[in-house]
Amino acid sequence: MIKTTGIVIGTHNKNKKEEIRKILTGMSLPLLDLDDFDDAPDVVEDGITFEENATKKALELAGFCNMCVMADDSGLEIDALDKRPGVYSSRYCGEETGYKEKCLKLFEELEGVPFDKRTARFRCTIALAEPGKLHFVVEASCEGLINTEPLGRNGFGYDPIFYIPEYKQTMAELGSDVKNRISHRALALGLFKERLNKFMKGELH
Repeated sequence: MIKTTGIVIGTHNKNKKEEIRKILTGMSLPLLDLDDFDDAPDVVEDGITFEENATKKALELAGFCNMCVMADDSGLEIDALDKRPGVYSSRYCGEETGYKEKCLKLFEELEGVPFDKRTARFRCTIALAEPGKLHFVVEASCEGLINTEPLGRNGFGYDPIFYIPEYKQTMAELGSDVKNRISHRALALGLFKERLNKFMKGELH
């Protein structure tokens, strides 16, 4: 059973933190922030899978904060590009390169690929750990296509080029209410809440 007075959101990414807080509204445990801790480190993401990176971040940050930490790793997989950029999504073309430039690079690499062959997915893996112990890992994905141009202003990252056929819009064109129901992060956080509740009740070990 998890015994904790709160859970630290293990990311420095402002947009991620805002999404996580919105989706996890109503949790019985308070959510803390890395900004509540002086000199919280940036964990090097050197794993080859989303799970490896999420687990490493959760464990290292839990040790630093001396509290339970939830950490995620997420990214975009494009089938026609052998699932690139994948775990390198935030570092594609260099960490200092903006997402506008990253998207333009992907458009170049997809030149000549028909729209219906631009299948892709956003994936999100979330790990929960306390100092020295990994509690669990959950993962979810959202399927779509890579659009032929960026559209929408509501999202961040690769949202403007990720087209969702069911809604006939990119992720960045969707309102936050819809996005926070169907996105990879929303789905993973839903699984996270379910798993956490069972742990807190002692139903899972």
